[in-house]
Amino acid sequence: MSDDQKQQALKEKELGNQAYKQRQFEEALTHYDKAWELDNTNITFLTNKAGKERSPCLTITLWNAHSVCLFFTLAVLFEQENYAECIKVCEDAVEKGRELRADYKLIARALQRIGSAHVKMNDLDAAIKYFGKSLTEHRTPDTLQKLRDTEKAKKEQEKAAYYNPELADKAREAGNALFKESKWPEAIEQYTEAIKRNDKDVRPYSNRSVCYLKLMAVHEAEKDADKCIELDPDFVRGYIRKAAVQFAKKDYQDSIETLQEAQAHDKENKSSREIQQQLNKAYTAMSPFSAGAGAGNSEESQEETLKRAAQDPEIQRILSDPVMQQILQQMQADPKAAQEHLKNPQIATNIRKLMNAGILRVA
Repeated sequence: MSDDQKQQALKEKELGNQAYKQRQFEEALTHYDKAWELDNTNITFLTNKAGKERSPCLTITLWNAHSVCLFFTLAVLFEQENYAECIKVCEDAVEKGRELRADYKLIARALQRIGSAHVKMNDLDAAIKYFGKSLTEHRTPDTLQKLRDTEKAKKEQEKAAYYNPELADKAREAGNALFKESKWPEAIEQYTEAIKRNDKDVRPYSNRSVCYLKLMAVHEAEKDADKCIELDPDFVRGYIRKAAVQFAKKDYQDSIETLQEAQAHDKENKSSREIQQQLNKAYTAMSPFSAGAGAGNSEESQEETLKRAAQDPEIQRILSDPVMQQILQQMQADPKAAQEHLKNPQIATNIRKLMNAGILRVA
């Protein structure tokens, strides 16, 4: 091939570039085809024909020292939404590029274009496949992001296809039946199926939270309770579930505060009895006069406990507070007064610190 032919081919390519910039796509394709006929060793003329997604010209170097401008015509086919032809031209470009021992970055770029075309055609499985191939050739943040976005879109499509509120209700009811039989793991499976079918319904989350707590899977139970509140801040049972988890974690003050939120949302007092029962349990658990409460280290003598407390500035601050001294005296004289005092968050916090330190114990 003569140098004149190569120069003429480059001129055709430039004419194609100018036509593309003016959105004269058919004219651009004609020039790119002519350039390929004149010089079929320069794969830019072929890959140009496949188009690009409105991105700048990418300069690449072939193993045979050809410096070329890649993927101009890709833009043409993308603008024309001729994605099938785009894929075919890119596949030809990859094949020709391998023959010419082209830079692996060029191969990766062509494979990425194929993936992008498949996305446009809503063939996400094929898109994921080709983005993966592109990353195998050359790993770039752009291709990696395209892969992640496509995988996310595929999951969303699958989720939307699986959505069925009617089947969700059936799964939830099946879970309820298993729950009554104390078959917690089996009930969890049904509630999970209900959530997959309709993840906007708070009820299966609430029910699954109870099952998880029965199995002492505290973290999972708390996540489901939080999800209930996230989906519906007025769903009272979500707060009740969360308070139950906090009680199991012995975070009694947090449990009380959550139950108080439940009371605020229980406008019709439909759950007032259940809330009050849980409140009583939490107050009782926090009380220094409850059996086993604040036992501290059972192997530690009272003298050792007092010595340790004397070295704790926070404990000394609480014990030296005249108000706390009076409250402690009242609680000792009248254990029922403890529940009233513990309704005050600051006092409850101080009492809990004394209990944890072993200062308050059951006689």
